[in-house]
Amino acid sequence: MPAAKGASKSFKEDVSVKTGLEDISTQDMYRELLRRFDGDPTRDGLVNTPERVEKAMSFLTKGYQQDPMSVLHGALFDVDYDEMVIVKDIEMFSLCEHHMLPFFGKVHVAYIPKGKVIGLSKIPRLVDVFARRLQVQERMTRQIADAIQETIDPQGVGVVIEARHLCMMMRGVEKQNSSTVTSAMLGVFHKQNTRAEFLSLVRERTSNSF
Repeated sequence: MPAAKGASKSFKEDVSVKTGLEDISTQDMYRELLRRFDGDPTRDGLVNTPERVEKAMSFLTKGYQQDPMSVLHGALFDVDYDEMVIVKDIEMFSLCEHHMLPFFGKVHVAYIPKGKVIGLSKIPRLVDVFARRLQVQERMTRQIADAIQETIDPQGVGVVIEARHLCMMMRGVEKQNSSTVTSAMLGVFHKQNTRAEFLSLVRERTSNSF
């Protein structure tokens, strides 16, 4: 056991050491991966793939360059309202940090204000900030809730994410119809009646088309 612990510490120290790849472009790294997978990264279908993948990954991980607090502070309003605010069915796409495969689904966010509300469009933007990173669903759920709680100090926040993970669908157990549901409840959302109201409204589906 001591040896294993020492090996773990050594690895953590080693990751801070330069790897010798600092001067190699991202596109060249992808080109080398293609060579290992396909054998010929110069064929017509692959010749521009490193550039395309670099652009795609820059977009899919752009959340690292975004500040969630700045997003929310861009639209805060003083309002005399203390009932539940819900933005539900927010489309979400992210990358699992374990396999770098997509997971996707819907995010439902609710909070009960205490003097301040958030511009409605900022909540989906906040979701995107955290989704556009290498993620695990459990952590992202809590990050969204914590960001809202820290920004406006409401009476409480509730976040539920329902998602399907390609790392379970395309590989591993290969289960096509499974989904993962996570929740984060802060403040008054710990109370059974508030939590129940939120979950009931999330499940409710309207027949109206907008």
